[in-house]
Amino acid sequence: MEKWYKKGLKFHCTQCGKCCTGFPGYVWLNDQEIKALAEELKISEQEFIKKYTKSVKGRLSLKEKLPHYDCIFFKDKKCTVYKARPKQCRTYPFWNNVTCSKEAWEAEKQICEGIDHKDSNLYTEEEIDSLLS
Repeated sequence: MEKWYKKGLKFHCTQCGKCCTGFPGYVWLNDQEIKALAEELKISEQEFIKKYTKSVKGRLSLKEKLPHYDCIFFKDKKCTVYKARPKQCRTYPFWNNVTCSKEAWEAEKQICEGIDHKDSNLYTEEEIDSLLS
C-alpha cells in the first residue's frame, strides 16, 4: 500500500520543548532506557525508578511536573537528559498517530514548529518507516 508520505516529510527539531510540556501524556520506558537514564544521572536503576517514574497499568512512564505536565527532565527550556532520552522522545514527531495521515501531520504543526520548518531535513519514506518501528 502506498503511503501518503512516499515523497518524504520535512522536519527540523528546534528544541523548543513544546513536545515536552503543556499536555498530559506518557513517556513509556523499557529496561534499556531505564538503564541508560540511570547511568546518565549516575544513580541506580532502582533509585531512578523510585524517583522519576510512575506505574501506569503495569508499565513505567516518566513522571510529569504539574501544573503544566512538563516532563520531569525538562528544565530551563531544555532536556537535562538529552543524550539518554528515550526512543519515544528521539523519534517525535515520527509517531504512528502523527504520521497516519496528512491531516494528522498537519494538525501536529500546531504543537511542533519543527514540522516543515525552513531549516528542515527531508526524511525519506524509508527513514520514517525505520523510526516508526
